[in-house]
Amino acid sequence: MIKSEMAGGGFAAAGGGNARDYGGGITFSVVVTSLMAASCGLIFGYDSGVTGGVTQMESFLSKFFPEVLRGMKSARRDAYCKYDNQWLTAFSSSLFIAGTLSSLVASRVTRAVGRQAIMLLGGVMFLTGSIINAAAVNIAMLIIGRMLLGFGLGFTLQSAPVYLSETAPAKWRGAFTSAYNAFVVIGILSATITNYFTNRIPGWGWRVSLGLAAVPGTIIVAGSLFIPDTPSSLVLRGHHDRARAALQRIRGADADVDAEFKDIVRAVDEARQNEAGAFRRLFSRRYRHCLAVGLGIPVFYEFTGMIVISIFSPVLFRTVGFNSQKAILGSVINSMTNLASTLLSTSVMDRTGRRLLFIVGGVGMMLCEVAISWIMADHLGKHQGVTMPRSYATGVLVLICLCTFSFGLSWAPLRWVVPSEIYPVEVRSAGQALSISVALCLSFVELQVFIALLCAMKYGVFLFYAGWLLTMTIFVAAFLPETKGVPIEAMRSVWERHWYWKRYVNNASHHDGRVVDEGTD
Repeated sequence: MIKSEMAGGGFAAAGGGNARDYGGGITFSVVVTSLMAASCGLIFGYDSGVTGGVTQMESFLSKFFPEVLRGMKSARRDAYCKYDNQWLTAFSSSLFIAGTLSSLVASRVTRAVGRQAIMLLGGVMFLTGSIINAAAVNIAMLIIGRMLLGFGLGFTLQSAPVYLSETAPAKWRGAFTSAYNAFVVIGILSATITNYFTNRIPGWGWRVSLGLAAVPGTIIVAGSLFIPDTPSSLVLRGHHDRARAALQRIRGADADVDAEFKDIVRAVDEARQNEAGAFRRLFSRRYRHCLAVGLGIPVFYEFTGMIVISIFSPVLFRTVGFNSQKAILGSVINSMTNLASTLLSTSVMDRTGRRLLFIVGGVGMMLCEVAISWIMADHLGKHQGVTMPRSYATGVLVLICLCTFSFGLSWAPLRWVVPSEIYPVEVRSAGQALSISVALCLSFVELQVFIALLCAMKYGVFLFYAGWLLTMTIFVAAFLPETKGVPIEAMRSVWERHWYWKRYVNNASHHDGRVVDEGTD
């Protein structure tokens, strides 16, 4: 039984319920360590950026999907249906189903080997998959390579965001954790620039694009060899001396880490008492608030429509009338917009808070997607034309960039920040695995059906996403508590003060029969 002093330690300060500030600042060690972990985002970003460009390269299509190439050149082909081929979308989406499975496996392995080792394994698998894809001679090799990329992605997604949350100082945790998304965007930008140049290479330019995924894979492998594990993960595996030394190193030699280390140990002790059945207990009343938000955010993220715009933007630009080279250039511009907004978000989220950025970004994306739908409805495929007039096609490009800016300012970085910081340590790995696996599974489904949806729903597909954006903005406004500046082991305090979720936190002692907090009853 854990008494009420826990409320004054790892969860909330005594009396007022405010989270404890451990002090400490940004040190060289925490910056280097966090940048190494955040660089795991490169593999996610590079793959997302390179895939959309490659799938509209004529050299790639002529080798693996000649029927798509014939459809593109057919004057009678519906403008919305040029790329409607299930094998082609399977190439894009197979990575995500592999990532779904591997993230669940990584959750269990993490408890045994730690987060640093999981990042290393993920980098090795991604590196292997990139080599197979570059050497592919048939669709089977492409899919096998994509599956290995997915396994690597699932492992790094499971470990890197939580690594950043557990390592970063509470006051700047949003900026440090959102660095993962900054590297995702850098990866996307690198991939689209690569595609722009390799698209000019006849016959085998696509091999260069796919093969250069080995570069971020190598960075992850090399970086993982030089970073320590997180203090929470080390304590969880019984390495208290190493954990304290790691905490002292990242907080600085002169920092007093006693209070923070005691709270980590206290939280891990609770985790050990509740070690069995973490996945099952996630669905109990005790963790309902964490589960609702921890699953709600990645699920809603998928329905922003931005994952398909990110991957299929060259396809969309080809659909509305750009040639291959200009379509990839449009994706480069879009990626640069994404990077600018992500860097802006990183610099302001620990000042403005998470909720405001979620709401502003959601409204911005919704308005842009409604406008895109309106333009496409009025000007694409009308008057016997297979594309829209150039001025309207440019308007779609501008609106997609504005939508991407809103996305990069809000949902793109916060999707990694919030789920990684809200779960208690005893279910953190399980919660992160569930969040990641659900998101990757939805990504698989969405990528598999998006081109078919574009063909069937036409411009209405953007209205579909706009409706979801309205729903998720309302959800955030009503049910997401503000978590900026709260130490990760003190997150309970924000739930205790929330108008709705406090009923689950304050009554935890009456449910699940495990950890009792008498001070909040």
